[in-house]
Amino acid sequence: MRKGAKAAVVGSVFAVLLGGAGYGAYNFVTAVSGDTGTAGPAPVKTGPPSGAEIKETSRAFFAAWEKGDAAEAAALTNYQAGAESLLAGYRDTAHLTHVRITPGAAKGATVPFSVRATVSYEGKSKPLAYGSRLTVVRGETTGKALVDWKPSVVHPRLKDGDTLVTGESQSPAIEAVDRNNVVLTKDDYPSLGPILDALRGKYGDKAGGTPGIELAIHHGTTENPDTTLATLAEGRPGKVRTTLSASAQAAAEKAVQRYAESSVVAVKPSTGEVLAVANHRQDGFNAAFLGKLAPGSTMKIISAAALIDNGITTSTGPAPCPAAAVWQSQTFHNLTGMQPQENATLSDSFARSCNTAFVKYADDMKVDTLTNEAERRFGLGRNDWKTGIESFDGSVPASGGPDTAANMIGQGQVQMSPLNMASVTATAMTGVFRQPVIVAPSLDGRQLATAQGLSAGTVAQLRAMMNRTAVSGTAAQVMAGLGGSIGAKTGSAEVDGQAVSNSWFTGYRNDIAAAAMTQQGGHGGDAAGPIVAAVLRTGG
Repeated sequence: MRKGAKAAVVGSVFAVLLGGAGYGAYNFVTAVSGDTGTAGPAPVKTGPPSGAEIKETSRAFFAAWEKGDAAEAAALTNYQAGAESLLAGYRDTAHLTHVRITPGAAKGATVPFSVRATVSYEGKSKPLAYGSRLTVVRGETTGKALVDWKPSVVHPRLKDGDTLVTGESQSPAIEAVDRNNVVLTKDDYPSLGPILDALRGKYGDKAGGTPGIELAIHHGTTENPDTTLATLAEGRPGKVRTTLSASAQAAAEKAVQRYAESSVVAVKPSTGEVLAVANHRQDGFNAAFLGKLAPGSTMKIISAAALIDNGITTSTGPAPCPAAAVWQSQTFHNLTGMQPQENATLSDSFARSCNTAFVKYADDMKVDTLTNEAERRFGLGRNDWKTGIESFDGSVPASGGPDTAANMIGQGQVQMSPLNMASVTATAMTGVFRQPVIVAPSLDGRQLATAQGLSAGTVAQLRAMMNRTAVSGTAAQVMAGLGGSIGAKTGSAEVDGQAVSNSWFTGYRNDIAAAAMTQQGGHGGDAAGPIVAAVLRTGG
């Protein structure tokens, strides 16, 4: 009920625009030969379908679907082959019968409806109920009113290439537990849903469970495990112990709900264990682990480390903050209202998040200096992380031209996820890169990534700058009231076509480091900051 609806509406908008020029019109063609009045071809309708056509087409489609006539129902769509295959599978491989469809009130060309059916397999059966919607459009060649075909018509969670299957589950069910043996369920922790599915797909057959009988959406790959829609017979779940903390996870779930399109990850710096991962997104995507977005000024943690490690400056050394800086014909500015500070140190410019201070040092950096720092010291961008589920390792390419400077402030070609930035913060505060994991490597014998890490001197300077940022810099308001050893860095990343920047924030408190991102959330302290602070308050 979450995903397919939007796609159906988009489809209807496209169809209406196609016919918009002839809205409500009919095209009549008449040929006259002498005085006989001979009629030409039958009229071909154009423009959006009428209310009566929408009602009749949807009624006929529902009737054919209810009686299991896939061919007849598919003939009423604008993609007959695809529709017939999925509708036949609904009957034959999903084993869904006694289908009853109740249409709701049409909204324009879109008709919402509810479905009640029975799924049966080897003497076991279970009722199934859900809602979906369809859109009626004008056939481009026939002029007929047709259902705009999308898999989500059949079930809102179906996408292209998916099939419905009832039978023995792809992998045995799991009982995922946190680090303290607290059971983690989708009901209690909704945004863990895709992650629990991924854990089941990867470790279900290793955890000692037995498969059950299920109706599921089959996505076709082991990397994208089946999505269970109904369980006819329970298997015996195997236990999978995760590194998560139920208390941190609960705080993360609650925090992201305040801001749309938000994601957060928390890790334990002393071990690399993931303590929490939460997403609040319309598309259900695990952006916390798989997001690939410019991280804005949170990238200055790595850039500052590169400046220090390459002997260019130090935390107490010069890093002037002019109003503007030009690098290879591109002009860079600071946030509106930031006053220039020509005698600033690196610590001053870091705490204020001065862009121009970092851009000015692009002259002293080689094209691959930042890339080498990210890969060798922070373990990023080498495509070798094995967290236990699919994840992105970050990307800091050796970009020439203006991107050499833009990359230093987390724009240009740099891409990160909240997982990556939480790891960066953990490395900055400990000096040791510990590849994040959500499941212990002993479960499947996987080899974790390693990196050189940072010297004690660099760590001391980074911690001092991050602490200053948290106490009196751009992160002070968000981090206020947090005791213990704290540090933070704010970020906002501009994106082409977006009026509002993406909000980024990363911080640490004692032995927990967290990072969050909110698309179109504004400045770092506006959205991502409160999310991170809420997780840090749990203490892990």
